[in-house]
Amino acid sequence: MEIIYRPYIDPEFEFLIERIYPPWVCIDNDSYKDCTLVKVDSANKHGILLEMVQVLTDLDLVISKSYISSDGGWFMDVFHVTDQLGNKITDESLILYIQQALCASRGGISKEARPPGRNVTPGLKDLAVEMTSKDRPGLVSEISAVLVELGCNITTAVAWTHGTRAASIFYVEDGLEGGPITDPIRLAHVQEQLENVVKAHHEEGEKRSVRLTTPAGGHTHKERRLHQLMYADEDYESCRGCDGSGSSAHKKGCDRTHVNIESCKEKGYWIVNVRSRDRPKLLFDTVCALTDLQYVVFHAVVASRGTLADQEYFVRHKDGYTSNTESERHKLTLCLVAAIERRISQGLRLDLCAKNRMGLLSDITRVFRENGLSMSRIEIGTRGERAVGSIYVTDASGDEVNPNAVELVTKEIGESIIAVHKSHKWAPQASSSSRTSHKIHNRRIEEEEEDRPRFSLGSLVWSHLERLSSTFGAIKS
Repeated sequence: MEIIYRPYIDPEFEFLIERIYPPWVCIDNDSYKDCTLVKVDSANKHGILLEMVQVLTDLDLVISKSYISSDGGWFMDVFHVTDQLGNKITDESLILYIQQALCASRGGISKEARPPGRNVTPGLKDLAVEMTSKDRPGLVSEISAVLVELGCNITTAVAWTHGTRAASIFYVEDGLEGGPITDPIRLAHVQEQLENVVKAHHEEGEKRSVRLTTPAGGHTHKERRLHQLMYADEDYESCRGCDGSGSSAHKKGCDRTHVNIESCKEKGYWIVNVRSRDRPKLLFDTVCALTDLQYVVFHAVVASRGTLADQEYFVRHKDGYTSNTESERHKLTLCLVAAIERRISQGLRLDLCAKNRMGLLSDITRVFRENGLSMSRIEIGTRGERAVGSIYVTDASGDEVNPNAVELVTKEIGESIIAVHKSHKWAPQASSSSRTSHKIHNRRIEEEEEDRPRFSLGSLVWSHLERLSSTFGAIKS
């Protein structure tokens, strides 16, 4: 019998470059008087840009500018960041966390570096209940009520609505005995009951889905997962964002989302320009869409100017090809518009902070439903023994609701609702200089106006990357 010897390839080989040249992160508070520079230099891999942006946005940091380059197998990036009040990042424990988190390409982050009281994440052993359906008033209330009736304790709940569609993720644990729910019979019963709720008011053949994911090595970031669910639900097909053509795309005062895609044949890139209203997590949403659509960002310049944000990306598909078909260009345009607009929530934002207990979300949403209020976006999690988060409320038609009516409802709920904020039509929170006074914000714009990047196709990125290269140490060879 002939013996065939096959070469053995260590599964850790792909991380060899990272072990030889580990990521280098520098937190610079000296170069600029009004922001902190976060400089990252590491071996490149698909999705690394999203990982970096995700770390910063999960800490509620504001990214006002970013310069990105990842040619030649290396990733180099500079983020201009502040906290939500427009201050530099000076907390030593937070700086340590950022450095360790940005370097944690494998193996996670040490517990010592975890910043206390910041990000609210689901437990790794929680059951994930993912749903997409037609949006309708009372949907979240019905879902949460069924989960409580089935003995499921909701530890985290996130839900977005976009157009006529809704996507939600509930992380649940066994409310009776604690811990994960693993009994297959019970899981099948939970899924059946939830499918009955989602199926209600749906016409024959209308898209809907209910999926239970049992604990297995952690979860995809919940907001990225919502993007994936809504993309799979093809919510982007209803988008009517501008395509960036014509002079109207950059008309002063236009607050629509504009996407313009051109071909750079000399380098084999697509040049993707995005202009939209500025808001928190805008960069995360855009990069998330590009990454999940399997596009690789080779160069990018991102900056905000007043209430507007400009983003320019030089991309190729992950497999190396750059298709110039009009259908693919059109799909990418709609997907980027959808990714930006999904997080935009009209209505009043209600901040929640209450003692956590089983059925809390069900009780709160029931009161909203009984008073004719609808929820356009929900993000609630647990932090220790407290339930914290935000709920965006409109009337049953999706229009702005009377604040006085909401105040009466919050009194009926009790002390759980600690603050009511009127949400801007385009921003779930304040703009990217969030919660900074107008005086400080305007002064910063005047001081930085001269050195803000001016966006033009092609030449702009190269000039910035040329200047950027001097901020990094020499790359080892």
